[in-house]
Amino acid sequence: MSLRIGHIELDMPFVQAALSGYSDVSMRRMARKFGAPYTLNEVVLDKIVLQKGRQQREILTVEPDDHPIGGQLMGANPDDFAPAAAAMAEAGYDVIDINFGCPVRKVLGRCRGGFLLSQPRTALDIVRRVIDAVGGLRPVTVKMRRGMDDAPESRGNFFEILDGAFDLGVAAATVHGRTVEQRYIGPSRWSFLAEVKRHVDDRTVLGSGDLFTAEDCIRMLNETGVDGATIARGCIGNPWIFAECRALLEGRPLPDPPSVAEQGRVIADHYAELARVYGEAKAPVMMRKFGVKYSELHPSGTALRDAFIAVRTAAQFAELLQRWYDPVADWPPVARRGGVGDLVAAGASLTECGVE
Repeated sequence: MSLRIGHIELDMPFVQAALSGYSDVSMRRMARKFGAPYTLNEVVLDKIVLQKGRQQREILTVEPDDHPIGGQLMGANPDDFAPAAAAMAEAGYDVIDINFGCPVRKVLGRCRGGFLLSQPRTALDIVRRVIDAVGGLRPVTVKMRRGMDDAPESRGNFFEILDGAFDLGVAAATVHGRTVEQRYIGPSRWSFLAEVKRHVDDRTVLGSGDLFTAEDCIRMLNETGVDGATIARGCIGNPWIFAECRALLEGRPLPDPPSVAEQGRVIADHYAELARVYGEAKAPVMMRKFGVKYSELHPSGTALRDAFIAVRTAAQFAELLQRWYDPVADWPPVARRGGVGDLVAAGASLTECGVE
């Protein structure tokens, strides 16, 4: 089962979402290692793309083997979107994605992200300018939530933007089944995704929200009819989910959860990528946020989570790997990660824009 985004043909319909603070090159490499056919860089502000400095250099560096990759843009001023999109396309991003979905209050207060779902004219002006700037070179896509809230006006604005964006020539739309007002509270309304797909017919729609297991991903496609899905929180510290999705799509049994030894090897690779890109001094601290999520797969997850949080140096990280991922130790069986119900019951933290 494949997925097409413009001229880009993907051999699997499950992709890694743009995740603020997470989906850098190190995480993207881990996702690709386990079969993610397409990944998105974390969302970036258009102004930062245009402002000379370290952040601009990092954003506009796309490594030769990091393809296909989407660059997600967020901002408030239509004038800034086109040159930022052009810069990202020139840097090597294969798709330009426009964020109309971020629900973080700071973002909304600056009239960005999900706020633009209340401003159809401005949103479509942004889409028009980005397509004019890069449409002949790169597919343009949009990321949306189902509206600012559940008021009829919000629903009307959503479909005005969705229809207008497709009429202008976007290659695909990713739709998250929560409203902006919900932020990350409550379930993603998959019935709305089904309605959207029926509405747009043969145009490409990707679903988003509440995808924490491979079974969730398959179920979203079956229940809603969407063409693909973007996996967000479900793949942080769990790149194995892409291999699991591929197995189920191909009619094979679900693979066993990764052993403690396998987890340790992947975490070591992830850390090596962080050290390569950001330097050995920064890598241990940067690894903590990923380690906290990797720890959820470990038989001693709570204690390991605390150990990751305490890491400050490369030596401490090496000690952590040796202690908690000893390949010859007699570890208890590894349990598979739970679905959305388990996360809600555990009170999962949902604070990052794009981490949904």
